[in-house]
Amino acid sequence: MNKIALVIRREYISRVKKKSFLIMTLLGPVLMGGIFVTTFLLNKVDTEKKTIVVLDESHFFHDKFKGNDHISFIYMDGPLDTVRSASVRNGYFGVLFIPATSNLGLLEKSVTLYSGSTPGLEVLSRITSTIEKEINGFKYAEAGIDEKKLDAIKTDVEIRTRDLNDKETSSPLTSGLGFAGGLLIYLFIFIYGAMVMRGVMEEKTNRIVEVIISSVRPFQLMMGKIIGVALVGLTQFLLWVILSFVVINIASAAMLNGKSDKEKIESVMQLKPDAGGMQTSPEDASAGAQGTREKITMLLSSINFPLLIGMFIFYFLAGFLLYSALFAAIGAAVDSETDTQQFMLPVTIPLIIAYVAAMNVINNPQGNVAFWFSIIPFTSPIVMMVRIPFGVPWLDVVLSILMLIAGFIFTTWLAGKIYRTGILMYGKKVSYRELWKWLKYH
Repeated sequence: MNKIALVIRREYISRVKKKSFLIMTLLGPVLMGGIFVTTFLLNKVDTEKKTIVVLDESHFFHDKFKGNDHISFIYMDGPLDTVRSASVRNGYFGVLFIPATSNLGLLEKSVTLYSGSTPGLEVLSRITSTIEKEINGFKYAEAGIDEKKLDAIKTDVEIRTRDLNDKETSSPLTSGLGFAGGLLIYLFIFIYGAMVMRGVMEEKTNRIVEVIISSVRPFQLMMGKIIGVALVGLTQFLLWVILSFVVINIASAAMLNGKSDKEKIESVMQLKPDAGGMQTSPEDASAGAQGTREKITMLLSSINFPLLIGMFIFYFLAGFLLYSALFAAIGAAVDSETDTQQFMLPVTIPLIIAYVAAMNVINNPQGNVAFWFSIIPFTSPIVMMVRIPFGVPWLDVVLSILMLIAGFIFTTWLAGKIYRTGILMYGKKVSYRELWKWLKYH
């Protein structure tokens, strides 16, 4: 154990001291803050206003189209070709042509937008919602239906979810937390598992390993390397979380510094897409923001974050140890990175399957797919992490943990037999048959 600890210390310190580690540790939070700031600035910079000419031969939509900061509407009369030519000459974005017809059913399918470039979703959404609203109004009038009464009797069902302790819960929040945890584990296994593989190949090709194993057994070297890199990954992840939180808060304070409460609300409102021309006053936004903050605080209190963080650390480390043993075996078996492709596929397929299964688990976290994939060691680090926020029976959690530990022991034993032979094997193309022979060596 003392020799494994020495290898762990060597791997951890040597990698943490690398410039690449320091650069990526600092660059990650800066990129996160940059995404936040860029989202804000893009709304400030994007000041281009599209002008759309409305040629309404039906005369149903006069002054019905309302513009916003990005779109404006003007009305013209005349032949379509003449209006289109005038639009191009004046530099307008396009012409919205509504033909003359008294048949509302025909009108629904005959509106055309002529433009020099393909219109964005915001333009189409605003035009579509306006036309639909006006046509529905005409249909209600023809049918003798009072639209105001119809709006008054519309039902808007909102189902509140609570646990058995009467705490409010949220399926979207739970799904987001679970999937984010699973995705992080998926990415870190790939990134740092490949780091283990490349580290083993580098020491093998440089013949450094021949000196190391003169005092350390191959299995001890493999375990020390795997655990050392795992601790490096965990350290970098924790630093990313802390620094990202600091950077985003500094960026938020800098962007809102010196603004009044009203201006701050308007700044936040600019980050939200305009929904079908509906305008929201700063006062309503302020009240809505306050209510939203209170609701989010209440929902977050229903999440067992100590359990979530504890499970994340366990499944992150256990999943990484399981897969890194296989990555280390691949690195020991080959002489170059190009030779790893044939052996990487069987190792990465379970990870990809787990990622795909996570989509199904979000929809049905108590189903058979969710249960079995959270028990099988090769998929449980990702799938169980998705299930945890939804509430998992303790029997399932214990069974998953035991199976994952057993899977780690098995893969480590398997990888150790390949590692101890392959680490000193040079200049030979390795096949699956050759690996099978190595497994049978005593």
